[in-house]
Amino acid sequence: MALGAHEFIDSLVRWPAEWEPHAGTWLAWPHNRRTWPDDTAALELAFRDAIAALTTSEPVHVAIADENTLLRVRSLFNALDASCCNVQQLWLHLLPTDYAWCRDYGPVGVRWGDGVAGIDFRFNAWGGKYPVWKLDDAAAAKMAALTDLTCLRSEFVLEGGSIEGNGAGLVLTTEQCLLNPNRNPDMSLVDIEQTLANWLGARDVIWLGGGVVGDDTDGHIDNLARFVNADTVLVLAEPDPQDVNFAALEANVERLLAYRSARGERLNVVPVIEPAPVFHLGRRLPASYVNFYIANEVVLVPQFAGAQVDGPARQHADKVAAARDAAALAQIASFFPQRRIVGIDSRVVVRGNGGWHCLTQQVLAP
Repeated sequence: MALGAHEFIDSLVRWPAEWEPHAGTWLAWPHNRRTWPDDTAALELAFRDAIAALTTSEPVHVAIADENTLLRVRSLFNALDASCCNVQQLWLHLLPTDYAWCRDYGPVGVRWGDGVAGIDFRFNAWGGKYPVWKLDDAAAAKMAALTDLTCLRSEFVLEGGSIEGNGAGLVLTTEQCLLNPNRNPDMSLVDIEQTLANWLGARDVIWLGGGVVGDDTDGHIDNLARFVNADTVLVLAEPDPQDVNFAALEANVERLLAYRSARGERLNVVPVIEPAPVFHLGRRLPASYVNFYIANEVVLVPQFAGAQVDGPARQHADKVAAARDAAALAQIASFFPQRRIVGIDSRVVVRGNGGWHCLTQQVLAP
C-alpha cells in the first residue's frame, strides 16, 4: 500500500515502544571484515546463539549477503537441537548489505490510526565515517517489502540506534549524534524536534549529552539509556570517578533526573552499572548492558566476562566482570518478569563497536 509522506505526517502517528508486540525481528548476518577483521568463527557462533534464542520468541528474518553464506548459515542452524532453536521461525533472505548494524538502517516501525508503516530514514554510514553505505541505505525498503510493511522514505539522516522511545511520545536522543553536522548540517535543534514529531509522533524530546569512549556512532542513545516502561528509564552509569566515561555518564543521569513533563511528572531513573572496562588490541570498547533487545518473549542482555585483559590481572578482572554481568542481568530481568532473560555473549560483537540492540530491528505486529 502506498501512502504519500504529506498524508502520513499529517495523520496521527505513534512510534511504539520496543516491548509492544512484534511480528518478527530482523538481523543481517555479518560479512564485512572491516567491522570484525578476525574471530569470524566465534562471531558466527554468537550470532547463531542470539538468533536461536529469538526464534523461541518470534519469527526472525536474516539478511544474507550471498549464496555461499546462505548455505553456511543453514548448516549452522540445522546442527542445533530443536529445544533451543525453532527453525520454523527462521527466515533467511538473500539481501545484500554493507554492514550488519541493521538497527541503524532498517525500517523504523510506526503506527498511524489502524495502520502500520516502516520509515526508511536516509543512512550515511554514521556521518560518512565509512566509505560505502549504498546497500544499507537501500535495505530498509527491501526489508519492509519482505515483511509486507508499507515503507515511507524520509530524506532526514537518522539511525535507529540514535533514538529511544517510550511508546507515548517521549523520545530520548543525544546532542553528540543528532546535532552533529555530519548528519543534517542545515537543521537546528528545533528543526530536528519537529522532524521527530512529524515522522515518529514525538511530543517531547530529552537531549542527553554524549556517549562513551570507543563509540564510533557519535553517542547513540541505545548504548546509554533505555525505557523499560512508559516512565522508567535505565541509564548507564560508572561508579569510578577516575574512569574515562564517568563525567559524560554522570551528566546524562543528571539530565534525566532533571526532566519534568509538561504536567510536572518525573521519570523513574534507574542507573545500570557500566561493564568492567573491555579492551581489544589496547583500545577501550563501548561495552554497555543497556544495549539489550526486547523481543516478545525473551530479552537479550549483553554479557562481557572473559573479555577484559591478558596477563596476571586476568583472574581478578574476570571476577569483577562476572559480578557486574550477573548484577546487570538480574537488574534488567526485574523489569521483565513475563519474559525469559538470556545473557548473550557480547565479547566478540563489541569489537565491532556495538551490541545486540544495534544488530536487531523489530517488525511491528499489525
